Amino acid sequence: MSAPVTWLIEQAPAANFLTFAANNKAIVLDIKDDILQTIGWTPLVQLNRIVQDLPCQVLAKVETFNPGHSIKDRMALRMLEQAESDGKIKPGGTIIECTSGNTGMGLAIAACVKGYKCIFTTNDKQSKEKIDILKAHGAEVIVCPTNVGPDDPRSYYSVAEKLSKELSNSFWFNQYDNLANTEAHYESTGPEIWEQTDGKVTHVVVGVGTGGTISGVAKYLKEQNPNIKIWGVDTYGSVFKKYHETGIFDESEIYPYITEGIGEDILPKNVAFDLIDHFEKVTDKDGAMAARKLARVEGILLGYSAGSAMAGLLQMKDRLTSEDLVVLIFHDHGSRYVGKIYNDDWMRERGFLEDALNVKELVENKVHHQFLSVQADDPVNLVVKKMKEKDISQMPVMQGDKIAGSITEGQIIQFLLDTSHEEDNPSVKVIMGEPFPDVDLETPIHKLSQIINRKHPAVTTIDKAGNRHVITQYDIIQNL
Repeated sequence: MSAPVTWLIEQAPAANFLTFAANNKAIVLDIKDDILQTIGWTPLVQLNRIVQDLPCQVLAKVETFNPGHSIKDRMALRMLEQAESDGKIKPGGTIIECTSGNTGMGLAIAACVKGYKCIFTTNDKQSKEKIDILKAHGAEVIVCPTNVGPDDPRSYYSVAEKLSKELSNSFWFNQYDNLANTEAHYESTGPEIWEQTDGKVTHVVVGVGTGGTISGVAKYLKEQNPNIKIWGVDTYGSVFKKYHETGIFDESEIYPYITEGIGEDILPKNVAFDLIDHFEKVTDKDGAMAARKLARVEGILLGYSAGSAMAGLLQMKDRLTSEDLVVLIFHDHGSRYVGKIYNDDWMRERGFLEDALNVKELVENKVHHQFLSVQADDPVNLVVKKMKEKDISQMPVMQGDKIAGSITEGQIIQFLLDTSHEEDNPSVKVIMGEPFPDVDLETPIHKLSQIINRKHPAVTTIDKAGNRHVITQYDIIQNL
């Protein structure tokens, strides 16, 4: 029978270490004071099967090891500590932020530890899992529409700003323009990558949303070696790539997309375009499929932006050589997307898997099949009356039996507010816009996201019997 063990416990000089002496053997336990001390120093993991066609080594910086399971924990804590230092928020105050979920998670965890309240605004394309997790940490969550401009009072930016002005002892962190976001990655993520690769890193690939990760990492690494290439992954429907290449903010580039966590319809102050060497666009489908493949062949369950980063790197394989060492940053965990990209029905409905939902099925699923339109010579007040009666916000404009244009409630409002027109009640052809795009019945639903936008809020199609139909954003939402 072994001798009994005698324990002697002493507080080590470092507050979070305890030294145990057991039978004259010293054992040091690393004990954190709270969960916030576990942020950072995430592992680098070599990717194998998914990158077998690439000529170089690829390492993944797996940020799911942070306590909130995303890289946003780093900048959330850094922004909060900066706000506390600057006196912008005081004990017992309210944290306010517009978030796609992950920054909110980091702030919510910090709020639990530090005793703050939280109100988060998010948009309606975010996964239910993200919203539920935020609520689990005691946060209030306000869901705002996605398909509105950033200056629209309904946008999640505007609602957050408004709340911060109305609530005393509250602070809107505004991760897009708060440079503590970039500083967090300059101080932690960048140095970690440099040390973990022993300075051998040649490329960093990362999805770009607020811009803090890519800019902070780029600033630090380029200070160590200016030859390191920084590649940002963007999504279709975002302005980043074209702006980076031309300096033009092209609003025609903006349209709804499904990918979460990357891309923007604004230019956040945290995006240091001069430090980014290249932007690569990735489709909604390719990002989702790459995330699913990472789970299957590498055993790493990751979020949508990680899949997009992976897909972007695979698209750029011809730019790499056997001498390169690529670090791919994986932002968040796949548990927040189990109802979306890891759900076969969700994927199938968007045309990402076989049996995709298409325009023909949207038409068949419509409750009202009547083709509502107005004639080009109809007076505006008649159009307004018809829109009210039918509870619709847009209609095709006909010239006889041919489509001549379109009219939307936005055009009517603009006309009513404009006092410079000569006629009080002109015909609709005076203010109508161009016709809605016409699409084929077999067009998959995910392609419609590239067609339906602010300029074209609807499309038209003709069924096999020759009947016309209008497909709106509402019809798509009803089927999703």
